[in-house]
Amino acid sequence: MISETDARYLRRCIELARQAAQAGDGAFGSVLVDAAGEVLKEDRNRTVTNSDFTLHPEFTLAKWAQDNLNPTERASSTVYTSGEHCPMCAATHAYAGLGRIVYASSSEQLVQWKTESGLSLGPVAPLPINRVAPDIPVEGPAPGLDEEIRELHRLGWSRKAA
Repeated sequence: MISETDARYLRRCIELARQAAQAGDGAFGSVLVDAAGEVLKEDRNRTVTNSDFTLHPEFTLAKWAQDNLNPTERASSTVYTSGEHCPMCAATHAYAGLGRIVYASSSEQLVQWKTESGLSLGPVAPLPINRVAPDIPVEGPAPGLDEEIRELHRLGWSRKAA
């Protein structure tokens, strides 16, 4: 169940996703929060602006956590994200030993939105997190917030098509 506290962090993820889309990157943003509720790090997608396909915010946060947190701190943290982790990010999250994931919109929704828009799904199967990393607790999508993400993607896709 997504709590009001979860929704607050997800709203920040949406703002980061908006910044990413405005910069020309995919509309994705994420926030890493410790067990006490303190934001440790946040990031947005930078795959286009930095010309690096690994610069998904979830990947960046997992790498930062591995370098800066001990195993107990990583396991008790939560990653909030605008969109469900892709397989690369889900694997990185699991290998880093991070805890719970809460997302605003799911991979299934993203596939549906891309299909409705006539867009390619990309070179990697859009598997749900638990198909890649079955032991990670996940929550999402977040009703209402998922529609905000849909709109950000739609706007980003229309800019690229123009």
